[in-house]
Amino acid sequence: MVPEINFWGVLVATLSSMVVGSVWYTPKVFGSYWMRVAKVTPSGESRDAVKPILITLVVSFVSAWVLAGSAAISQHFYGGNFLTNALVTALILWAGFTAARFITHDAFEGRPAGLTVLNCAHELATLMVMALVIGLFGISGA
Repeated sequence: MVPEINFWGVLVATLSSMVVGSVWYTPKVFGSYWMRVAKVTPSGESRDAVKPILITLVVSFVSAWVLAGSAAISQHFYGGNFLTNALVTALILWAGFTAARFITHDAFEGRPAGLTVLNCAHELATLMVMALVIGLFGISGA
């Protein structure tokens, strides 16, 4: 079985992750704190941001694609409302994979707990917005 994935939903969800990240890590929101605790010093050169942004776009596309496929499988298994299934699927995937892995790696790397919470919360917000977009677009062909 190949899940019915709405390609437009995946594309918009990919872009939504860029919006969430841009807002989340702006200095007036959490950016100043993040730079301080993560020990990140921006170079001030726009060109230095191109590679990380392109990587983020590709990884966000993969995440949105996997989330859309997982939500479609969940929909076929449980039935009901696709938006609800997409949101619950995102929450479960975040808890079981993203948060669990962040916490493990950060514990071994000795990162500050506040940084772990900040980054986990960012990933939760990102995945929930992606799920909202994917859920509203629906399943392809449905």
